[in-house]
Order: sequence, then structure tokens, then C-alpha cells
Amino acid sequence: MFGATGGVGQEIVGQALAAGHEVLSGLGSRGRKANGVAERLTRRIVAAMEAEGTRRLVVVSAVPVGPQAPGDPLIDRLSRKAVGAVLAELYADLARMEAVLAAGATDWTAVRPPRLTDGPRTGVYRKAVGGTPRSSRTISRADVAHAVLALIDDPAAVKQGVGIAY
Repeated sequence: MFGATGGVGQEIVGQALAAGHEVLSGLGSRGRKANGVAERLTRRIVAAMEAEGTRRLVVVSAVPVGPQAPGDPLIDRLSRKAVGAVLAELYADLARMEAVLAAGATDWTAVRPPRLTDGPRTGVYRKAVGGTPRSSRTISRADVAHAVLALIDDPAAVKQGVGIAY
């Protein structure tokens, strides 16, 4: 449905939404150049959802977009700063994506994982609604998917960023 180059039309999204009740999005760039893909496509998804009357949207963002965890060790703060400098364009795109969510009428949740691994789904991770778990370093892609699905029906997560990590 969504092209590799980000070619998604509001009409196509609207057709997909007509059959469903919630939208899950893992949009992002393939490399370090964001080209605004997360913001641009999320804007289209939100517009289509509003046109169709679909309310629930859960997106994958990133820990650096959210607030820093209180009491994070110095090594974690320095590491986040270094990674943030290298991936600044990607994180800026995700921050703009979250701004689109905040300005829209959907019942959104932005799941904010740290560095992703290829580990198995454990179902055991920490989450912080409206914040970031302390010492957020890694989480498997499988556990991110688990968290996204678990947050669909969590009323405490609506219109919130949710930090997740091991």
C-alpha cells in the first residue's frame, strides 16, 4: 500500500481506513537522511483518519524525541547527546511528526523506543507514559511491536508519548 519512496495518497489511506478502527504506523527513513518522510506521511494519515472518522493512531517515534529520564546516569546522557548529533535530522523529523499528531484530532500515542535490536519478543520491558524509563538503552523490534499492540487499548496512553526500554 505504501511505496518505498513514500508515495502514499490520502485516497489510498482512506480506503484502508474504511475497513478498520485503528492505525499503527512505523514510518521512518531508511538512512540518516529523513527527507521529512515521517512528518509528511503522518500528516496524510492523520488527514485521512479525520476524513474517515477513525480515531486511534499509534506510531513509533524514538526516545530522544521525548523528555530525558530524571536521574539518568551521566553516561546515558552523553551517549544520547552523541547519537542525537549523528541522527539529528531523523529525530527532528520524528519531532515534527509528533507535532502533527498533537495538532490533529486523533487519539494518538507515540511509542518511543531507544536503540533497536533484533532480539526476540520477551513482553518484559519498562514503559513510562509521558516520559522515558531511566537508563533507556535498548529494546528489540519484536518488543516494540508488542508494546504498540498493547498500547492500542490503553486509555492512559492517549495523546501521550510512551518511552519503552529494557
